[in-house]
Amino acid sequence: MSNIAYVRVSTAEQNEARQIEALKKHNIDKWFTEKVSGKNMNRPQLEAMLDYVREGDTVYIHDFSRLARSTKDLLSIVEQLQEKGVHLVSNKENLDTSTPTGKLMLTMIAAINEFERENLLERQREGIAIAKEQGKFKGGQVKKIDDKAFNAAYEQYKRRELTKGQMAQKLHISRPTLDKMLKERGYWVTDRVFFTPKQK
Repeated sequence: MSNIAYVRVSTAEQNEARQIEALKKHNIDKWFTEKVSGKNMNRPQLEAMLDYVREGDTVYIHDFSRLARSTKDLLSIVEQLQEKGVHLVSNKENLDTSTPTGKLMLTMIAAINEFERENLLERQREGIAIAKEQGKFKGGQVKKIDDKAFNAAYEQYKRRELTKGQMAQKLHISRPTLDKMLKERGYWVTDRVFFTPKQK
C-alpha cells in the first residue's frame, strides 16, 4: 500500500511548492506533478497516476480543482479509483473516500451533478422546442470518423504511443465521444489492458 500525491498547477509560471508542502504530512511515497490547465483534456501525469495506483493505495490531493475539470470529471476519476480499490483524500475539502463521511459527501456531489445535468438537458430541450417552432432547428450532426484513421490511432494507443487524451485529440473528438466510439466498435480498454473487437 502506497501514499501517492497528485499535484497540478495551471501554468509553467505557477509554483507547485505550496501544494507539495501541504501534502508532505501524508508521508508520500510517489509524486505525480504537472503544469497544465485543468481544462486541458491531455493530462499525462494524471493518466500516469491512474495507471500506477493499485488496490490499497491512497491518492492525496490539495483540493478538487487540482484533480478535476468539473464535478462530472471528479466523479469519473473517483469511480476509476474506486474500481481499483484506491482511496482519495483531499486536504481542502477534508474528504476521505475510505470513511462513511467521505462516501456520504461523494453521494451528495453525485446528486448535485445529476441535478445540474438535468437542468442542462431541460434547457436544451426548451431551446430545441423554441427553435423548432421558429423553423430554425436543423438537428445535431455526428462527427464521422474514417475507420482507417480510427483503427490506426487505436493501434498507436495499444503500442502506448498515444494516451487516450492524445488519441481523442488526433481524431479531433472529445474523450467522452472517444469512449463511446470504442464501445460502439466493440473495443474495451481498462487499466491499459486491450481487448480486440467483438466478433460479429
